[in-house]
Amino acid sequence: MVDTLFLTAGIIAFAAFVISFYRIITGPDFADRIVALDTMTIISLSGIVFFTHLLQRAIYIDIALVYGLISFIGVVAAARYTERGL
Repeated sequence: MVDTLFLTAGIIAFAAFVISFYRIITGPDFADRIVALDTMTIISLSGIVFFTHLLQRAIYIDIALVYGLISFIGVVAAARYTERGL
């Protein structure tokens, strides 16, 4: 039951990843592309946590945390750039 739930969640996350990638390619402006990239980052973070559970290696959660922090800093920098420049 739990394996089926994880598989379904993985398929939905992959579909959302593909949709976000399409939005990066066809986004009308820079802000839409940044939001889509942030969405892809969150989806990949959940994928890292999924593989952490699958492989039962808790060390990968640290990698996900660092990746999330770097993503947050990148989104803040992009927002400041679009608002008034660095």
